[in-house]
Amino acid sequence: MALLESITQSEPTKKMTMDEPVETLFSTTASKLVGKPINRVDGSLKVSGQAKYSAEIHLDNQAYGVLVGATIAKGRVESIDNDSLKGIPNIIKVVTDPEHFLRNSQQGGLKKAPTQGATEIFYHGQPIAVVIAETFEAAREGAKALKVTYTDETDQAALNFTQELSNAHAVDEKKGSDKNYVQGDPDQGLADAAVTVDRFYHTPSQNSSAMEPHATLAHWEDDKLVLYTANQMLASCKQQVMDALDLSEDQVQLIAHYVGGGFGSKLGIAPESIAAAIAAKDLGRPVLITMTRPQVMEATIRRSNTRQRIAIGANNDGVIDTLIHDTISSNLPDEAFFEPTALSTHYLYSGKNRRVNYELVDMNQVLAGSMRAPGEAVGMIAVECAMDELATQLELDPIELRRRNEPEKDPTKDIPFSTRKLIECMEQGAKQFGWDKRNAKPASQLEGDWWIGTGMAAAARGNQLQASEARATLQVDESKALGIKAVIETDMTDIGTGSYTVFSQVAADLLGLPIDHVEMKLGDSALPPASGSGGSWGAASAGSSVYLACEQLREMLAEKVGLYPDNIQLDNGQIKKAGEHDSTAMEAAKKSSQLFAESTIDKLSQTTGLSLSGQSASQEYDFDNTEAYALAEVVADYEEQKISAKGQINPGKNGKKYRQSSFGANFAEVAVHKVTGEIRVKRMTGAFAAGRILNHKTATSQCYGGMVFGIGSALMEEIIHDKRDGRLCNHDLAEYHVPVNADVPQLDVILVEEDDPYTNPMHIKGIGETAIAGAAAAIANAVYNAVGVRVYDFPITLDKLLYEMPE
Repeated sequence: MALLESITQSEPTKKMTMDEPVETLFSTTASKLVGKPINRVDGSLKVSGQAKYSAEIHLDNQAYGVLVGATIAKGRVESIDNDSLKGIPNIIKVVTDPEHFLRNSQQGGLKKAPTQGATEIFYHGQPIAVVIAETFEAAREGAKALKVTYTDETDQAALNFTQELSNAHAVDEKKGSDKNYVQGDPDQGLADAAVTVDRFYHTPSQNSSAMEPHATLAHWEDDKLVLYTANQMLASCKQQVMDALDLSEDQVQLIAHYVGGGFGSKLGIAPESIAAAIAAKDLGRPVLITMTRPQVMEATIRRSNTRQRIAIGANNDGVIDTLIHDTISSNLPDEAFFEPTALSTHYLYSGKNRRVNYELVDMNQVLAGSMRAPGEAVGMIAVECAMDELATQLELDPIELRRRNEPEKDPTKDIPFSTRKLIECMEQGAKQFGWDKRNAKPASQLEGDWWIGTGMAAAARGNQLQASEARATLQVDESKALGIKAVIETDMTDIGTGSYTVFSQVAADLLGLPIDHVEMKLGDSALPPASGSGGSWGAASAGSSVYLACEQLREMLAEKVGLYPDNIQLDNGQIKKAGEHDSTAMEAAKKSSQLFAESTIDKLSQTTGLSLSGQSASQEYDFDNTEAYALAEVVADYEEQKISAKGQINPGKNGKKYRQSSFGANFAEVAVHKVTGEIRVKRMTGAFAAGRILNHKTATSQCYGGMVFGIGSALMEEIIHDKRDGRLCNHDLAEYHVPVNADVPQLDVILVEEDDPYTNPMHIKGIGETAIAGAAAAIANAVYNAVGVRVYDFPITLDKLLYEMPE
């Protein structure tokens, strides 16, 4: 009946909702291509410049736009003097739309447009107009020269986070990714505890600093808007554009074949996209708007700054009884997003008394939103530094302290973990790092002019599954060595994480084809909608839809040749029997196939009007006398010499019945100069468990990136707003410091073996954001071990060490 239901659709569709654990076909495929560290399939295109990003697309008669940002932090636009641009060559016009221009970017996954309006000013740098010219240089000159008159209310703006803490208000839990939580009596538990740590930690605002700036090329095909844009999640971004401009679904198409990094900054649409669409409509020609680096930092998103209170109460053996995590973060007025710092605090360690509480401060600063590992990236700095301080008080090894507080179940929801390999990660990481050789006593190892210290921290990142859809097609292609290729289509994006590669591996493995026989089509909203790249769910969600589409093709091929789906093996372009098969069952399969071809197809064709002749077996396949059939020949027997199917994955009960998370452990060794306080990271080791690994090379690369992010968070990254006028003081990569090659030592990554059947049909979990969680804390703990100085205000800069350094 399930097969009959799928055939009545225009394309057969394999659907799965994760309500129970499932087996994976990867255990039975012939090539075992999934997991291998193959090179990126799009690598040659990128290094040769053939992979075009949004700003590199060129259309005939294209004009260029540069955004104009407000020069006040609060107030209103009174007038824009277009005449101030007279005399500048190649200027076309100034375009503004007080109603439809975006005040700020949108959060990821939302379907509505972000706050709109270009008259009332809420932060310095807010886009209010765009200057259009024949060249980018002319538009940039015009944007700089444009005169704007304001009603300036900057003296009433909220610009100092510390001063605004008294105005913190409750968050809207319904719109956040975490909730306030109380269990037991945390305050009394803390008061009764034999050993306590109770500290405030401060983390600054940060910028994603993706290599590719935000850019959109907009053009109209009659009443249809086409945007070549830099977005991570096309399906939801399309809906945001529709809402912002009051357009219907068939009037909007977003294309992002390649995205040069996002880290959360491109989850939702940004101001340049709507401005480009409005300008292109106004001019009747394509318009490209590429944000400058300062505009990216001033007018897209930031990671919120936070003040976090971590209070831990334990007995003399280090067993935790009480855990409190209170956070205040900031955002623009009327924005619901708050930094969910305690996402992993809920389940990382045991403790019967617990509290998580969030508050929010309204600030006249650029939008706060999701940045790589929102929540854990800065929340685990506080938690893991506090755990290290507790271990010091107890004179316990930090790993042993964590081992003693390993929960058997999620301590807040009383549900089991799908898998939990934190201890294995700590053990394997410790062995490879040489943790047993560390000096436990702070400020005890001086090598020349450098104090040496080591530190570690746990890592955790919740695993999620999102609804996704993909199409898989097998079609005859004589240009391929095996005479056939697979075409995979989904609007999923590749933001540098390797989507093109890992999905190609999934399809090639399941369909028994070499990797170069797979054509991957991504990044176009006209394709089946996927989860998009974000939240470490992209590979699992979009990849599962690719998996299911390929599984549906396998079932259709099995029906075609008279096999059971679990008895078919696709290998190097051939269809084979997986092994010995009961002859009675084989005959039943053949009879079923014959009856399906002779009866069901004819009836369905008459009643639905669909052309289904391609589903029938026009020749008999006899596996009793033949070892294998060429896949190309079987597909050639279908109508149009191709066969297509869709896959749809949806989250289900597993996400509620089991706590799903990736786990890991970061280890770091640092050197601190005894005179200057300069900090150098000498080496880092990370061990991470994230289910099955689709590609060991790309997964390791993601871990490298997360660990590098940790170096930046620990030692240098900090957005600085002027507390007097709201200007962003360090709005470029010269002044906003991110780790460069000289800052990053050789990184050592261990991928701990794991298989999780509760997550998705591939048994995988997200890994790219797990590696950043705890990485900064490991470095901070190493700094303490080196010089005996605890820093609670991040990043750890030398001025925060100098006056407390050992003699």
